[in-house]
Amino acid sequence: MQNDIFQKIENAKTPDFSDILSQSFDLFKKYFKEGLIHGLISVAVALPLILLVYIPIIPIYVEALQNAGDPYYTPSFVEEFGFFYMIVWFILVFVLSFAIQLLNMSVLGRFLKFLKKEDLGTNEDEGGYFTILKEHWKKMLVLTLASMGIALGATLLCYLPIFYVIVPLHWLFPIFIFNEKLSVSEIIKAAFKIGNKYWLHFVGIGIVVSLVASVGMIACYIGIMATMPFTYVATYVGYKEVIGFDETPETVN
Repeated sequence: MQNDIFQKIENAKTPDFSDILSQSFDLFKKYFKEGLIHGLISVAVALPLILLVYIPIIPIYVEALQNAGDPYYTPSFVEEFGFFYMIVWFILVFVLSFAIQLLNMSVLGRFLKFLKKEDLGTNEDEGGYFTILKEHWKKMLVLTLASMGIALGATLLCYLPIFYVIVPLHWLFPIFIFNEKLSVSEIIKAAFKIGNKYWLHFVGIGIVVSLVASVGMIACYIGIMATMPFTYVATYVGYKEVIGFDETPETVN
């Protein structure tokens, strides 16, 4: 598997901008319902965890609004809870952010597997919405920590390197989903290899895809649920066309 993925990347063909976008629009329209369902599930799973973060600080916001304009106002939580309260809250935010990330990776990873199964006509079982998390939670946790570390390191270097690593970091997710037997280090290495090889191509495609996916914000942000799956459809198509799968419609049939 290790040699296979790196050999595929070595032999990867140059991304065709128009072809990837065309296929992405076709698959997005064809599987719009499934994409919307996966998107809604990811939100439904994340919402309770987000509420756990914000509910404790609602009284703080209410108090701040009630004392708006008072130049001598000092938040009461500073005196009542102080530094300890803030530390506990930040730890809670950190832990719940990880939980949301892992849950979303599992749900949306299933969507990528669904696209592969339907598009190529394979007999591969995409599993349940949380099957990926159940089977690979340790690897997902390490991969998430590694990606955060890479992003943080790039940000600390005067922000400019973040523009470079954003492409390889994007490919960590699909490479993991379609190559679950790879180790974390192999996934990172493969993501940087493909990201470095076609960095400019992926940046161009990513800008267009992001603009299309953000169109839903026009409808008071609610519509983003309908357009957000387009990002994952384009990611699947990009992986299929550039790296490729062993399965093809011809070999399946």
